[in-house]
Amino acid sequence: MRQHHAVAIVGGGQAGLSMSFLLGARGIDHVIFEKERIAHAWRAARWDTFCLVTPNWQCTLPNFPYAGDDPDGFMKKDEIVAYIEAFAASFDPPIEEGVAVASLARDERGFVLETSRGRVTAEQVVVAVGGYHATTLPRMAERVPRDVLQVHSSQYKSAQALPPGDVLVVGTGQSGAQIAEDLHLAGRRVHLAVGSAPRTARFYRGRDVVAWLHDLGYYNMPVHEHPLRERVRAKANHYVTGRDGGRDIDLRKFSREGMALYGRLLDVDRGALHFAGDLAANLDSADAVAESIKTTIDKHIEKNAIEAPSEPRYTPVWVPRETVGSLDMRAAGITSVIWCMGYHADYRWIDVPIFDGKGYPSHERGVTTAPGLYFLGLPWQYTWGSGRFSGVTRDAEHLATCIGARHDTTHFPNSAVLNELALGS
Repeated sequence: MRQHHAVAIVGGGQAGLSMSFLLGARGIDHVIFEKERIAHAWRAARWDTFCLVTPNWQCTLPNFPYAGDDPDGFMKKDEIVAYIEAFAASFDPPIEEGVAVASLARDERGFVLETSRGRVTAEQVVVAVGGYHATTLPRMAERVPRDVLQVHSSQYKSAQALPPGDVLVVGTGQSGAQIAEDLHLAGRRVHLAVGSAPRTARFYRGRDVVAWLHDLGYYNMPVHEHPLRERVRAKANHYVTGRDGGRDIDLRKFSREGMALYGRLLDVDRGALHFAGDLAANLDSADAVAESIKTTIDKHIEKNAIEAPSEPRYTPVWVPRETVGSLDMRAAGITSVIWCMGYHADYRWIDVPIFDGKGYPSHERGVTTAPGLYFLGLPWQYTWGSGRFSGVTRDAEHLATCIGARHDTTHFPNSAVLNELALGS
């Protein structure tokens, strides 16, 4: 393994591979370090029935758009991995799989990476490991009875892999809502602690809602133009599913079919679960977001005189009549808990002073305050599409331009060399 490169890329997912493709097209020497295998995150941290929640046509890696026969469908886990592998095979990136980067620091000549195969130096570095590294678990998990199986959403594979009995799912972000649906469809009795995540309809007025939002420019809106500015990076994504061709996830409908819904989980005490009294408010808030998106689409249709079928607005199919404040796990027959509390970033291996008080890298479109150090693939790095297949190419192109400009400067003979050449002539 070579010990010096012009550019080192950390991470061999869609972001790191996109960066490699664009650097290779510019003839810039580089290497990718991937501690596992290409597309490892898609292979490992997803359940068996996982699929995209955005349509396949939004998969637009550099010079490699989705070319299958179902552009409006939603690729399943294995198909996503195959898509990324095919992209990599199309240009044969210089990737070192099975090589972990333990630390990244600066010296007077550039950057030093301590890897599982020794020290490597680079003039520039792209960190393309995303923003979801460490699983988030609340301390109350310590108080769940020991005979109850506990797993994070990243460990969940299928209903069949859990012991018999009821299942408590905590959290209703994208993973929580979809895992609750997966268990429900498998015939398992689910107890769902509902949080404040918003939802969206899958289809509205004849089209996928994603297609309408794409036309409206939502996926191209820069973060500095969003009403919340950088605070939007901390917002939960809307829950919806691409399963079986795509549909809404309607928790109220699930309740009518036997799923037990509660407010946010507040505490666990000697086998008793204690919930907040905010179930109705959380359901109403999620519905309000979904309906506000429809209102935006209606205005777009009217303003542009677009022919689109009319569609009645959503009517709640179930309303909670009472608040359940507590539940005994044993009496309810709960034998498993799935914590769907998300992830948090862990950049402790980067010893470069670029992070804010919350440990988030300070950057502008992925360009940090440390010359030559970049990030790629972060949620809302520049737009809503940044952390998705739809936006990573644009972000990578911007960084490739920055890297190329710096590369040309650092590799151009300095004044001393030019003077020697001039004297020699």
